[in-house]
Amino acid sequence: MDKLKQIETFVAVATRGSLAAAARAEGVAPAIVGRRMDALEARLGVKLMHRSTRRLSLTHEGSAFLEDCHRLLADWANAEASVSAGGVKASGHLRVTAPAGFGRRHVAPLVPAFRTLHPEVSLSLNLSDRVVDVAAEGYDCAVRVGDLADSSLVSVRLADNRRLCVATPDFVRRHGAPQQPGDLARFDCLTLSSDASQVRGWAFSLPAADAAGARQLTYLKPGGPLDCTDGQVLHEWCLAGVGIAWRSSWEVEAEIATGRLVELLPEFRAPPNGIYAVFAQRKHLPLRLRLWIDFLKHHHSQPGFSLSSTRS
Repeated sequence: MDKLKQIETFVAVATRGSLAAAARAEGVAPAIVGRRMDALEARLGVKLMHRSTRRLSLTHEGSAFLEDCHRLLADWANAEASVSAGGVKASGHLRVTAPAGFGRRHVAPLVPAFRTLHPEVSLSLNLSDRVVDVAAEGYDCAVRVGDLADSSLVSVRLADNRRLCVATPDFVRRHGAPQQPGDLARFDCLTLSSDASQVRGWAFSLPAADAAGARQLTYLKPGGPLDCTDGQVLHEWCLAGVGIAWRSSWEVEAEIATGRLVELLPEFRAPPNGIYAVFAQRKHLPLRLRLWIDFLKHHHSQPGFSLSSTRS
């Protein structure tokens, strides 16, 4: 318990900005807090913070240790709450990451409902098209769209997703439409410039090449005068009629339904890939993480669920 108290004190000092503030919050003398910090640094053999009478700052090691301590204390609180409430009460903090566009439409709107069910769980949502290293960067869960790279992460499939070639009706009137995937080389295409996305290019399913009727996938990397690291920007450019885009069904199905966009090359549409929740392998998942994953699965598996149903 002395070790746990030292960790709690370190977190309090780091978050409150001074020994005195941490001592006031705990109702003890600043000297006691100082001794705990000295003992922690001596036990670890590393300096965690630079202290002076006017200023406190974390060292590089202290910043890294603080993040681990937050997770440790949250897991401890969650374990206590789980036992005391018969395994049905969750608490602590969840760190979740999702692609920017999908996260805005289909993850962020679910967070308030999850918090209503589990009010003692706090949640940080990171929205980024960068592929986040879940384990190294301290995230509990990532929502990912598309084929998953081989890794040690555990994945749970939430829903199907298709990639579609789309353009505005006006673009098609002015430039025509490709008749086969290879024709895309003659058109202005809107592509992601992020190295972490669409590494293999746009996927298409080719007609059967053998008597067995098996269709083969081909990957193309079309180009054009515009590219961007943000998929939402590509979507807006496509709606502005400046090029052909290869977008997920969750992003463009509403515009196709209203006629703002038309699907191109539908007969070459690739098989659906998935939308997944991924998380690091652990012997015992924290209750709050299990409940979050179950919540995502339940929502996305509802009969008649459409990826446009959670649009904000």
